[in-house]
Amino acid sequence: MKKLFTTACEAALIDGLKSHSRVAYRELYDRYASTLLGVITKIVQNETEAQDILQDTFVKIWKNIHRHDPAKGRLFTWLLHVTRNTAYDHLRAHTNKKALQVELPMEGYVPGMGAVWTNTGYIGFSDAVNTSLDPKHWQVIDLLYFQGYTQQEAAEQLNLPLGTVKSWTRMALIKLRQTFHQDQTALLC
Repeated sequence: MKKLFTTACEAALIDGLKSHSRVAYRELYDRYASTLLGVITKIVQNETEAQDILQDTFVKIWKNIHRHDPAKGRLFTWLLHVTRNTAYDHLRAHTNKKALQVELPMEGYVPGMGAVWTNTGYIGFSDAVNTSLDPKHWQVIDLLYFQGYTQQEAAEQLNLPLGTVKSWTRMALIKLRQTFHQDQTALLC
């Protein structure tokens, strides 16, 4: 049986979203818009486009909230997934594939400290990463979830076997889940 990592406050928000409550959507926007905008801006590198993509993202959330399953993950994780996909769909539609490739210096690797890092700090993500993840695991999480790499692309970028990238990703996500679950018990709406 899967553990549910949803707080009562988050469960109420999800119920409101699934019933298409405008109050719930306003709350969702107030809580997550700045963080999601940071993710989009990091991907598209253009504030004006990012604002448009954020609007598209919230429309997709409105239409597809019924697809979110709290047993499979947190609402925020699902929101990040929708956001990243929307941003990358926009890029694919407006640029060629060569323009999407990002060269990362792997020697002395430091994860991107741009808009995403700054905007995720208030939800505790930066603290959890700094205190709980091994730097090599954070490196993989950064490539996969913030840089938009596939596991195969991350393996190639890091010159690691695909199985190692998959294992490190799983270990990092388990550790982050445990960290957030511990922090969640003290969380108030």
